[in-house]
Amino acid sequence: MAQNSLPSSNIPNLPTLGDTERQDLSPLIERKLGEEIMRDIRRNLDYLDDGPILEYLNNFGNALVAARPGARGETNYDYFFFAVRDPQLNAFALPGGFIAVHSALLLAAQSESELASVLGHEIGHVAQRHIARQLGQQKQDALIPLAAMILAALASKAGGDAAIGVFAAGQGLAIQRQLNFGRDAEREADRIGFQIMGEAGFDTSGMVAFFQRMQTASRSYSDLTPAYLQSHPLTTERIADIQARIREQPYKQRLDSLDFYLVRSRARVLQDASSQGLAEAKVFFENQMLQQSRQQICAAQYGLAMVALKKGDMAMAQGWLDKARATAEQAPAAGTFSGARPQTGGSIFVSTALEIKLEQKKDAAVIAVALKEAEAARLKFPLSRGIAHQYGEALIAAGKLEQAALYLREQAQMYKEEPEVFDLLAEAYAAQGKQALQHIALAESYVLQGGVLAALDQLGIARKAPDATFYDQAVIDARERELQARRREELGDKGKKDLAAPSAAPGPTLRLSTTPADAMAPSPFPATMTGPESRFPRR
Repeated sequence: MAQNSLPSSNIPNLPTLGDTERQDLSPLIERKLGEEIMRDIRRNLDYLDDGPILEYLNNFGNALVAARPGARGETNYDYFFFAVRDPQLNAFALPGGFIAVHSALLLAAQSESELASVLGHEIGHVAQRHIARQLGQQKQDALIPLAAMILAALASKAGGDAAIGVFAAGQGLAIQRQLNFGRDAEREADRIGFQIMGEAGFDTSGMVAFFQRMQTASRSYSDLTPAYLQSHPLTTERIADIQARIREQPYKQRLDSLDFYLVRSRARVLQDASSQGLAEAKVFFENQMLQQSRQQICAAQYGLAMVALKKGDMAMAQGWLDKARATAEQAPAAGTFSGARPQTGGSIFVSTALEIKLEQKKDAAVIAVALKEAEAARLKFPLSRGIAHQYGEALIAAGKLEQAALYLREQAQMYKEEPEVFDLLAEAYAAQGKQALQHIALAESYVLQGGVLAALDQLGIARKAPDATFYDQAVIDARERELQARRREELGDKGKKDLAAPSAAPGPTLRLSTTPADAMAPSPFPATMTGPESRFPRR
């Protein structure tokens, strides 16, 4: 506060001395690393690339980030929140502000305050740059085994097992320091997450409730491991620490949004869309409808609409969706708290209604209604990326190809990191018979998915297309040189000449459903709950 009161001319111009983690991983490189990892994750089948889920998580997560402006760091990077199919109660943070939530955790959270406790904890990891600091810690700890080896060499002159003991002690010290750092980082993330929850207006007791749920889920193995061998603090210890902090905070009660319950129903269906998974989800929603909560009943009806949609029964899906909307809009029962405005589900109901109609592409009348509703939804929800994609899809389905191509080109200029836009643009060009532009668009989609070789193949096909213009050839040449340079950098061989242009034979005109061959990397997530890809992206 004293510094803020000083005139700018009196503020000393002190140099930036930096920190140890900056030397190993600067904020800019940290963000770039996170983007590279996200390219691998996005092409994985366990990545829940679903418009409504992504929209909810990012609106919810960025509201937490806004409560702590310093969390964006000096580079002011944007946070991105996403979900993955995984049966474990967990979440993780990647370098540069990318935060993942496991589908099981999303289903296990009983309130938005519990979900906020998890996301706040992961935001704490990013804000404190724990990954960069861990690299710096590992760099320092690397000297411990080296020193132990020198001491062991000296001790070996004395004979016996002294040398082995000294070397083992050095290795153990380095490992213990890493475990200690991990536990300290978790405690620090807990404290910051607790502060973020309070500043954002959430009930901080939600963190304790979720810790207790995690403790129950992991009781079979976590409490059997000695505390000094764990990289995370014991859950009982974390619960006690947070409970002590809650006593010093005023109680806050927060009404959960209807979107929270709708997203959980949607995630329950999408995490396992097999026949068995849909049957189990249907039973769950039928039992959920027996509850007295209006939000729970609405979420159950919406879940049954999603089950019918995945089964291909569009009439039943529309019927259950209409029931869910009616339940959401009905007035609260007499004698209940009615101070809050009725919740209508935001853009989720609108997006799902469009999804149902766009599945009926052979019915021109239904597609005409879908286009009209998509245009109105785009104006009502201008920030919804899922609805923006659906509008482009509706234009293509309605045969308005020139308008679709123009709209999608504009979207591609504004949102250059969305492969879905380039997939739709390629589909629009394919319907127009513009082969060169189609394969150029597919190349950009594959680049965003991490498939550089597949992108070069697409550019090779575009070069041989009969409708490729001189301008198209120039674009292809420039893009090929850029991708070849990136490929050399990935291979770590910058001294070689440019890679030869791929000589791929012309393939099918439309390859929207093809996954790049070099994009099939091993899954970073357990493959126990994989399911079909969601509607977005269409690849």
